[in-house]
Amino acid sequence: MKRRNFGLLAGTTILGLTGAGRRSLADAPDASLLKTTLTPFGAERAGNAAGTIPAWTGGMTEIPAGFDWDPDKTLPPDFFASDAMLYEVNAGNMAQYADLLAEGVQTLIKTKGFYLKVYPTHRTHAMPQWVYDNIAQNVTRATAQVDGDYRLGFAGAYGGIPFPIPSSDPLQAGAQLMWNHEARYSGSYQKDNVCGFTVEDGGPILVSGQTNVFRYEYYQQDGSPETFSGHFYTVLLRQFAPAPVAGSEVLGYNSANPLLHPIMSWSLLPGQGRVRRTPNLQYDTPSSFVDAIANLDEIFCFNGALDRYDWKLLGKKEMLIPYNNNKIFGLYAADVHKPDYFDPEAVRWELHRVWVVEATLHPGERNVLARRMLYLDEDTSLAAMADNYDAAGTHIRHHHNVNANFPNLPANIYQNTITYSLQTGNYVSNNGSYADSPYNAAYTFGVQPADVFEVQTMAADASY
Repeated sequence: MKRRNFGLLAGTTILGLTGAGRRSLADAPDASLLKTTLTPFGAERAGNAAGTIPAWTGGMTEIPAGFDWDPDKTLPPDFFASDAMLYEVNAGNMAQYADLLAEGVQTLIKTKGFYLKVYPTHRTHAMPQWVYDNIAQNVTRATAQVDGDYRLGFAGAYGGIPFPIPSSDPLQAGAQLMWNHEARYSGSYQKDNVCGFTVEDGGPILVSGQTNVFRYEYYQQDGSPETFSGHFYTVLLRQFAPAPVAGSEVLGYNSANPLLHPIMSWSLLPGQGRVRRTPNLQYDTPSSFVDAIANLDEIFCFNGALDRYDWKLLGKKEMLIPYNNNKIFGLYAADVHKPDYFDPEAVRWELHRVWVVEATLHPGERNVLARRMLYLDEDTSLAAMADNYDAAGTHIRHHHNVNANFPNLPANIYQNTITYSLQTGNYVSNNGSYADSPYNAAYTFGVQPADVFEVQTMAADASY
């Protein structure tokens, strides 16, 4: 088989933004805060006054006592299965908890009979010490890539979220926090089997079954800002289901500096025997992985370049968000995809502090989503929820991400996105792992061969 060459480029209210731990470009940010009032990743170390959010005490760094789990063989168990539910939020009592709920969650409760099962809050997120060390250095070395405009990318940071102490300027801080979301820690490599379902006319339809293989260039332990390529990660997606798309592949390079190092992708369609460059596989291009219900820049609640929006930090707020959802790994996909919503019995919600970021279109830019509201967990930096609006101001989609505990990393990482179309009434899940084979394969975080991430390898494996 002939190899071909491809060109590659190397009870709460919004809290104020003043006080300890907030910065502006004129400030002298103090990395020592990450050892005192802030966690090593910039969250508030203390719990809340009501005691409903505990203090962070180091996260989950070991497999808890009483669990016999082999990370190389199975998905992690539900470490909090014995917790008793605190309360349920439903149509009958939603008003009591409205300040803790995203608008999209309230809409689902009102229109679909959706409900939330709320459990005690566990601040399980942790990372290796070398990542903490990098985050501390990023406090003073991370900068905007272009003319102080954080929308356009960042430079100088490496190996940890770039902005653990965001600017006191809300427009700078909003973009900085979104880069934290995109640069969140998930290991140096990750391989998993996941699937996505669209639910239409009352039943789930498989739209993607795939193996994802990630190499996080930004999180190579022996790297540095000087050796960093500018691409956060490279990912190879190999689809094996459903039958019409089995054998297709996508190779993507995501970027911390989209102007200097453009986001790039290539695709291989089964039977064609050729790899094609896909230059527009971002922004508001509809995503086939979610049956075109949402766009590529809605994966993970948000994904890709920031340049089309102005990102404004509105503050920090206590909210109910999905958290510590290892339970889903032990459930079957057909059981959790209910006719109107992803099964509330399967999802654990907890009270956490989130950064509230509003995105509005930058002058002269376009996107079918004119306004976006994102809620970023202060510990993981993951956008836990998003509400999206069109140019007419109509609320058209709600997303929420679920995360899971992997103490073998250690980290609490992204697991699955549930997207609700508030116009059509259907919904889709994406990137889920369940009890079904092959989606129950253990996540692996070991080194992957370098040639897995080469376009030439993708072409060599093509069928003619």
